[in-house]
Amino acid sequence: MRIYLTGAALAFGLALAGVANAAPGQCSMTGFDSFDCDVVVDGGGITFDLPDGSTFVFAHVADGAGLGYRIAPEARPGQLPEELGAFAPIEAEPGCWLGDKDNLKFCAAVLQ
Repeated sequence: MRIYLTGAALAFGLALAGVANAAPGQCSMTGFDSFDCDVVVDGGGITFDLPDGSTFVFAHVADGAGLGYRIAPEARPGQLPEELGAFAPIEAEPGCWLGDKDNLKFCAAVLQ
């Protein structure tokens, strides 16, 4: 079974999460095929590693809204991540979000 990380469900789950929890999942992002991932859910968003070694971070800011960031594999403390813009859920695709910058799309589903 897959649990899709959607707007209201993500907000509710994040409100309950205090400490980061990793769960095996299925992820995708523009530029990559679908891939197995460990989805880390904490009180403010989700994080998963991309196949190229970088890390995608989604900071949930409100129901149906969040900000995306990409952290380079060789990032050093204090180095700023790449800002990917604001994301909104795609209604026709549960667990998928579309960015307003470059139409970047990511999807995340936790496997159970």
